[in-house]
Formats: sequence, C-alpha cells, structure tokens
Amino acid sequence: MTAPPATGTTGDRLDWLLESLLTRTPGARHALLLSRDGLKLCRTPGLTPDQADQLAAIAAGIQSLSHGASIEFGDGTGGVRQSMTEFYGGLLFIVEAGQGAHLAIVAEETADAGLVGHNMSELVEQLGDHLIAPPRTFARGGGTA
Repeated sequence: MTAPPATGTTGDRLDWLLESLLTRTPGARHALLLSRDGLKLCRTPGLTPDQADQLAAIAAGIQSLSHGASIEFGDGTGGVRQSMTEFYGGLLFIVEAGQGAHLAIVAEETADAGLVGHNMSELVEQLGDHLIAPPRTFARGGGTA
C-alpha cells in the first residue's frame, strides 16, 4: 500500500494508515481515530459515517470512565493507557494516540488481543505528532472558534 499525496486534510492522510493497520491485524474489522471529546477524526471505509459517530461517542465515554477509575483507584494521575471491552461477537480496543486523541479498533472476538494491542501501539508511536487533537476553543457567542 502506498501513501497518498501530501495534500489534503490530516484525516485524509491518516485514513490509509488506519487501513494498513487493519490489513496487518488479523480479525480487526474497523479503526477510528477520535478526539478526547468524541469527535471522529478519520475512519476506515467499513464504518459508515453514522457508525463512526456512534463508535466515537462510545470510545470517548469508555475512556472518560476509565480516566475516573484511574484517578480513584490508580496512582491519582488519571492516566489511561488502554481500554478493552469484550462483548458478544467482538472486541473493542482503545488507546491514547497523542495529546487529546484516541485510536479505537473493533475486532472479531477471536482476534489475538496481544497482537491488536501491539499493532495499535506501534502505529501510535510512528505517528505521535500527527495524532494530536487540540482542545476546541469556544467563541464568546457559544459556538466553536
């Protein structure tokens, strides 16, 4: 798989990397990059826009709950390295992917969790600076700036 041209949005340039992640991770079905507050940044083509929105909201919620658990029961820093949810018919993995961003993967329930986690971490390490989702700022009128 070759990289797309350098023109376009960051999401466009990262889509092919998410697709590559799925290709080299047996059992992985979908990948999504999202901001901490649940906005989808880019997704693999198997996710419809509505599914991507739903997955982004779910992943952001899980990470938020995990953050609270870390503060209460961890070392108090609120750091969450990764979350994994096993449900009937699949697995959901979520890892931090730079400042203010998360990477989510939906995989078949038979997927090798260690390999999925390893490949996700490898991708995040390779792309550290590209996977930054700065906090949104709000204009005085209440809309985003």
